[in-house]
Amino acid sequence: MGEMTDKIKGHTNEAIGKAKRAAGEALDRPDIKAEGDAQEAKGDLQKAKGAAKGAVKDVVNKT
Repeated sequence: MGEMTDKIKGHTNEAIGKAKRAAGEALDRPDIKAEGDAQEAKGDLQKAKGAAKGAVKDVVNKT
């Protein structure tokens, strides 16, 4: 996957995770809240992966 794809998927997972976490809190369901936390963390990692790819690409293009 490319840099932008990773960033987009990261933002998507982060948003879905936040929604799940909010639903879990509203419904008093710790299992759903935990799923949301995990999905949000996955999104953060995907965004970081995309940023790292972009940084590597910039370094390669400068040389």
